[in-house]
Order: sequence, then C-alpha cells, then structure tokens
Amino acid sequence: MTAGRGGVAALARYAPRYGLEIGEPTGAEWLRVDRLLDPDGPELTELLKRDHDASGHVSAHANALSLMSFYAGRAPATALLLWALEGRVLDIRPHNLWVKPHDGHGIASVAIRSARFLPGGLETLYDVVLTQHLLPLSAELHRRTRAGLRQLHGGAAAGCAMAFCAATREEETIPPSYLLERWQTFISKAPADLARLGEVTEAAGKLVYLRNTCCLYYTSENSPSTLCGSCCLTPRPDRLAAYEAGKPILTV
Repeated sequence: MTAGRGGVAALARYAPRYGLEIGEPTGAEWLRVDRLLDPDGPELTELLKRDHDASGHVSAHANALSLMSFYAGRAPATALLLWALEGRVLDIRPHNLWVKPHDGHGIASVAIRSARFLPGGLETLYDVVLTQHLLPLSAELHRRTRAGLRQLHGGAAAGCAMAFCAATREEETIPPSYLLERWQTFISKAPADLARLGEVTEAAGKLVYLRNTCCLYYTSENSPSTLCGSCCLTPRPDRLAAYEAGKPILTV
C-alpha cells in the first residue's frame, strides 16, 4: 500500500525531525542507508568523520555513541510516529532509505525511495527500525570503535524515544498520554533489551526521556561541557526538576 505524499510530509508540522523527502534523491551528499551497514564502508566513515570534526570527540567510542544518538533520533522518526498514530509501518528498510549528513553533526535530511506501507504491525516495525537498521548499525560501530553495545543500544533507544517525545513539544500537539501509551507498547517487547535502557515520562505537560546510559557528548571539545538533559549521570529527581522548570538543556 502506498503512503500518501501529503500525509507523510504533513508530519513535519509536529517537529522538523519528521520531515521526509519522497523519491530517490540525487547528489553525492546523500548516503544510502544499506551501505552504512557495510563493514568498513566509506559511508559510515564519512558520518563518523563529520561528527568528530563538528564535536571534537576525545575518543573513537565517544564519537560512535553521540553519532548513534543523533542518527537514531532522526532516521526512523517518521516511521515511528506514523506507527504511533496509525498503526501502520512505513517501509524504511535500509535499501529504501537515504540520509544527508548535517554540515555539523547529525542528519540534516532523510529520503525514502517509495513511500509505502508494509503488511504487519509491531513485529514488522521492530524488523525495519531495529533488526534491519539500528541494531546492525550499533554492531558495526561497536566493531569499528569498541564502543560498548549497551551504550550504543542506549543511543538507539533514546533516538526512538525522541520520535514520540518531540511530537509533544510543538504548539499543535498529540496528547502526551496517548503517545506515552504507544511508546510503552513499542518498547515493552523491543529486542536487545531496550526497555531497560531508559524511561519515557511526563514533565511540564510534555514527554521526556530519562536515559540509563551516557553518550559521552559532554566530553567533546566543542560541546558546552554540560550533560544532556536526559543523561544518567544526573540523578533522576534533578533531571525531572530541570524539565519541569523548563531550563535550557542539551538533548542528544
């Protein structure tokens, strides 16, 4: 079943991360996602270099951890929100997906060759978002940099959570209670024990994510030298208090 171009594109009103270009992109700056997963492939090398240059990471594993958090918060976001709202699974299998790196760190744009829905529900979503995509990417980053798999999976979990949380941060919002229920359904049986790596909760009328792992972004030379608002290195009550107070925070 083909997804309507207007319906997919309209999700961008909730947050920029839901913007998705439809149609095979042109230009050397676009990276095909299935090639990111190639052992020692140049596409992942390019993403790591860009993130390193932008952030000034002090170690290869910190580079990998922050890349995973930024990437996972952007590449699968549209598919996760569409599933949360409609119960359908957008085909973001790696061979159907492209990403364009940001000038600094992270992903500037995401494109999909054919905007169509796949048959099936939650298990299909796990397959296209995690089993075929974020978990193999974690494994390749682990192989290249020796970054811990648990920490990499923590970045994957945090990125997926932001697909649900970001929709409650715009003027035109989806009820947080609804998205929280959808997140709990998604994470409860997710592979790689992702449910143990963090928690989505409500603060100041919005959903926020509290990580049980650290991405080490605060160690980067070009970072503001502050912990992310979700970071496990800050006690849970302090993180919630900061969110409730609406204090400026760094979210990776």
